[in-house]
Amino acid sequence: MKRHLKWLLPLLVLALLAGAVLNTLRVRRAEQAGLAPSREPVALELASSDVVVARTQPLARTLEVSGGLKAVNSAIVKAKVAAEVRTLVAREGDSVKAGQVLGQLDTTELDWRLRQAEQNASTTQAQLEIARRTLENNRAMVAQGFISPTVLQTSISNEAGAQATHLAAMAAVELARKARADSTLVAPIAGMVSQRLVQPGERVAVDTRLIEIVDLSRLELEAAVAPEDAVALAVGQGATLQVDGLATPVEAKVARINPSAQAGSRAILVYLNLQPHPALRQGLFARGRVATAQQPALALPLSAVRTDLSQPYALELLKGKAVLRILKLGVRGEIDGQPWVAVTGGLAEGALVLAGSAGAVRDGTPVRLPAPAASAVTAAR
Repeated sequence: MKRHLKWLLPLLVLALLAGAVLNTLRVRRAEQAGLAPSREPVALELASSDVVVARTQPLARTLEVSGGLKAVNSAIVKAKVAAEVRTLVAREGDSVKAGQVLGQLDTTELDWRLRQAEQNASTTQAQLEIARRTLENNRAMVAQGFISPTVLQTSISNEAGAQATHLAAMAAVELARKARADSTLVAPIAGMVSQRLVQPGERVAVDTRLIEIVDLSRLELEAAVAPEDAVALAVGQGATLQVDGLATPVEAKVARINPSAQAGSRAILVYLNLQPHPALRQGLFARGRVATAQQPALALPLSAVRTDLSQPYALELLKGKAVLRILKLGVRGEIDGQPWVAVTGGLAEGALVLAGSAGAVRDGTPVRLPAPAASAVTAAR
């Protein structure tokens, strides 16, 4: 018995100490819980610009296009004869009129060729006169019976040959005169010089490019469109383009659609006429959208659709909280020049949605609208 009491007494003391420690811990936890203030989530303050309303409205379907600008009317002045460039007065940026003299090629060789052609023509003219006199004499002699009719036929053939030779020589004279006139470089259209490709003193061959002229009064965008998108295009459809270097957009219309597809890419070229603008230049890059159709749809601004999850979603403002709604999206379009997208599922008419300007917000975050913004949203609904 004494041995059992020796072991039992220390165990009882340890149990009492453990109970006292646990009781002290419970008391302290209770006191800390009573002293700690209750933490409530803080509501996110929103402005009226941070809220959009999902509503049914005409959604303009658009097709994105891009490409380089080119002048509808342009011309390249080429050398029609092989000669040395004597003068060239037009430079890049100069305005020219149709028929204006732009330069002159050297005419030394052309002048000698014209003189040679004229001398040949004079020779053939003299031979033709001799053949005609011989024919008249032979006709008189045949009538008197001095020569046979066979000799007369030979004279007739000689006169015809001499006349043909003379006509060929006169044609050569006209060609030489034309070559002499082609040495003067003339602007075929009115516009501005975009390229000067040669300098005075250079000898150029036939069809060498000398000067390029563009008419900036009519510019068009040449865009390549996929075949499945080209079926929605039609002549006369309006478009809004953003041209590099211009702060304001430029209006345009579909002018022509190429009936043939491009080899390799199978793309179809579409040409859009731009409204005249003093800052437009050939070669500038432009991008924009063509309004192909318009149909009513429940729509949201594209910026209000969030894509950081596996499926697109929006945050609906419901009962003071931001509630995540998975969306089913339809076609994209424009409203007042801004990109919108049709919503085919996930939202109801008049739903309040958190705009993209509000930034990243978690599902279930408390939100609060100021009084002016709340009244504006209520009026919009």
